[in-house]
Amino acid sequence: MLPAAVSLRKQGASNGATTAFLIATPESGVDSISITYALLDPILTIARPVVAFVTATVAGITENLFGSNNETTRITPDLSCPVDGCCDGQNCSPEEHRQHHTFREKLAAGMHFAIYDLWGDLAGWFLIGLILAGLITVLIPADMFSQYLGSGLPAMLIMLAVGIPLYICATASTPIAAALILKGVSPGAALVFLLAGPATNIASLTVLTGVLGKRATAIYLASIAVCAVLFGLIVDQVYAVLGISAQAVVGQASEIVPQWVGIIGALIILAMSIKPVWSAIRERFKPAVTQKENLPEPKQTRTEPLPVVSDCCPNCDGSPDSRRS
Repeated sequence: MLPAAVSLRKQGASNGATTAFLIATPESGVDSISITYALLDPILTIARPVVAFVTATVAGITENLFGSNNETTRITPDLSCPVDGCCDGQNCSPEEHRQHHTFREKLAAGMHFAIYDLWGDLAGWFLIGLILAGLITVLIPADMFSQYLGSGLPAMLIMLAVGIPLYICATASTPIAAALILKGVSPGAALVFLLAGPATNIASLTVLTGVLGKRATAIYLASIAVCAVLFGLIVDQVYAVLGISAQAVVGQASEIVPQWVGIIGALIILAMSIKPVWSAIRERFKPAVTQKENLPEPKQTRTEPLPVVSDCCPNCDGSPDSRRS
């Protein structure tokens, strides 16, 4: 997400638009909404993208009002064909471009993007999230979070302090939030973690400081912190007014799917995940190239003796016999 935002900024997007993109995009994607509905509950499924949209709007407007206004470049949109790049989108009209590909070709390109490109980027993070969620569920006592964390403003601030420096994506943060709720964390505090975790981490804040500036980064971080805590408190009140226990309903949305459909879906996801996860592991633990391997191969030297040429006389080839003569 960060490289895309940096690219938008270099193409001319304002600081406000860039910060809004960074906040809203991870939380409002189809993958994020789907996994939230499957692992959490309908209330958080609605609250997550809505709160992200409001937070992004607040951050963008605040940056446009109080940030620097020295952006003079305009955005150059990429209108090239997403199927195979057959045209740049400028030298042919949309009506003409619609005739370049059949519906089957467009469907195949979309499925290839979803299975190989999109899930290839998410599979590793999703596995990490499942592993962390399993460790939280098994290793942490059931009453630890409810006794020392629970709900209220202190819980929101703790989740904010944990989520801001943590490097995690929206997909991987969802199973962790589900495990935290099952251990007694309030849904509002879990929502704070879901918003702050994917949108902020130490690495991204460092890059944003260099790209957007210190003021824009401070506005970006403050907007996320204030809105996440505020809406976390509101979500806790919603659960209290409706009389719903988040621990009782978390993950129950999967019951509407027949068991055999869930097993088939799990096997399909497992098959799709083998290649990208294995590639990520190989890339991560690939042995470093030694300095010896980087050195160029030595040139091969000739073993035959080169003839000695002498200019002492016309018929002399440099040998002792010819010199005596």
